[in-house]
Amino acid sequence: MAPPPPFRVAIIGLSASAVTSWAPEAHLPALQTAAGRERYRIVALCNSSEAAARASIATYGLPADTKAYGSPAELAADPDVDFVICSTRVDKHLETALPSVRAGKDVFVEWPVASNTADVDALAAAARQSGARVLVGLQGRWAPPVLKLRELLAAGAIGRLLSCEVRAYGGTNDRELLPVGLKYFAQRAAGGNPITIGFGHVIDFVQSVVGELVPGTVHTHFQLQRPEVRIRDPARNNQIVETIRSDVPDLLSLHGESYQPYPPATLTVLFRRGQPFPGTPALTWTLHGTAGELRLVAPGGIALQADAGYAGAEPVRIALHRFGNQPGGGEGEVVEDVPWSWGDGWQAEVSVRARTVGRVLFAWADYRRGLVGEEGREKGWVELEEAAERARQIQGWLDGWQA
Repeated sequence: MAPPPPFRVAIIGLSASAVTSWAPEAHLPALQTAAGRERYRIVALCNSSEAAARASIATYGLPADTKAYGSPAELAADPDVDFVICSTRVDKHLETALPSVRAGKDVFVEWPVASNTADVDALAAAARQSGARVLVGLQGRWAPPVLKLRELLAAGAIGRLLSCEVRAYGGTNDRELLPVGLKYFAQRAAGGNPITIGFGHVIDFVQSVVGELVPGTVHTHFQLQRPEVRIRDPARNNQIVETIRSDVPDLLSLHGESYQPYPPATLTVLFRRGQPFPGTPALTWTLHGTAGELRLVAPGGIALQADAGYAGAEPVRIALHRFGNQPGGGEGEVVEDVPWSWGDGWQAEVSVRARTVGRVLFAWADYRRGLVGEEGREKGWVELEEAAERARQIQGWLDGWQA
């Protein structure tokens, strides 16, 4: 029997001149591998104008018959598009994705879903009405280091989980500078910032391993320690062109209890925007159990789905400390490195940023083309209703803080 035909995909936001390069770095490479071409065929692009879309088609060497759109509504009306990837600025997600959702097309929207939970709910309501399936870019849950910790915890490598500690530094490359194109990171109304994006990805993949935080047990503390943010212009030799006042916190601490099949485990998180002390890893994640501890150290960045093993960065390391068979340690106590890998051969063909995104896209295509059953959901993607709960969780914490 012949395999099902590739899914016909359109990309919104694959720009030849964008400030950020997530779409060409994270989405396009996997789609252009042999494995990607088996599953997807890029049939259209939508940018700010038809001319901009045509420029991107030429820049990225897409087939000459790739359609160019300058309007999300026109794209949504195209019957030859099965699936739409929305990779625009967060405050553009609703207006660019909503027409395709209303048209009943399946859509992938990057995280955060939208600027606020009201917009998230509007997208969810449209999906329920049209029957569209909406995926959300919380692909960190399927980064190999995260999968390895989940596997070890489920196998009882450290016994029953008692507590989990996370220390994360990042969200932006610098603690008090932003490039012109990311000025909105200091403007909470835009919805995309170091808390919702940087911390948001971390707290999502952590909870995917240790369990969801129990409402009523969570205590958060936010601070804005560096309210004055200098804006630099890369096009002018990184000259500082203005200084703005941020209304986005740059430090948070969180303490709560996470659901487990056993008594709840304590979760403690510290996140600070910008660089850590020299030599300090960007992310240290420790899981303490009755029989041992697991520790993940990521020197290169907090986004394990984007930074793990990234060129020039020290690799992510996972270590397992087995306590031994005597109280307090003693005989049999050992610390060992835990190997992990990217797995599928196609992932070696693309950059790290494209590997976990590609895994999600491929899992979805195999499901929608009838090659795997509904159980694939647990193995490969997050849909809108679940992502909306994460958005409400994070916005609820932020709503308790005022700049």
